[in-house]
Amino acid sequence: MVNALKLIKKYYNKDSVNYKILIKHAKQVTLKALEIASRVPELHPDIEFIKNGCMLHDIGIFMIHAPEIGCFGNEPYIKHGVLGKELLEKEGLNTLALVCERHTGVGITKEEIIKNKLPLPKRDLAPLSIEEEIISFADLFFSKNPKSINHEFTLQEIIERQKKHGKEKIAKLNEWIKKFKY
Repeated sequence: MVNALKLIKKYYNKDSVNYKILIKHAKQVTLKALEIASRVPELHPDIEFIKNGCMLHDIGIFMIHAPEIGCFGNEPYIKHGVLGKELLEKEGLNTLALVCERHTGVGITKEEIIKNKLPLPKRDLAPLSIEEEIISFADLFFSKNPKSINHEFTLQEIIERQKKHGKEKIAKLNEWIKKFKY
């Protein structure tokens, strides 16, 4: 069993802005994911995996350049999941590493990566397991932006935020809304 908090502290200074934002966001996502999982016991979600996945899904943010959340790395924000995956793989947490890579929005397709020339591996980066879907869905309810970190987005706000990414994203989101009984 992984101690997510201990692992985060290995890479973050507990007094730093990015640590405080990461932990607050991770705890928000964890509580929401557990609520979602409780709605679908018939899908048999792995609760321990969800807890660890939620706590670690954004562990790669310290390597990105996002000063507003206290991150002063060299990489673009879009790469935080891939960077987190690489970090967790080095820690021997290969299954949890996939959560990092696959949690952005409702997922990013290989076609989108190529079409938009995104600095990501040319493969589908979308949640596959029920646990990955629950974590990704829960993540949509919260932002790491300090201006809105205390706000839980409504479903309508989430839908509005996803509209800019196309009809396919709205279709996937609607699939999750139905699946998770929202």
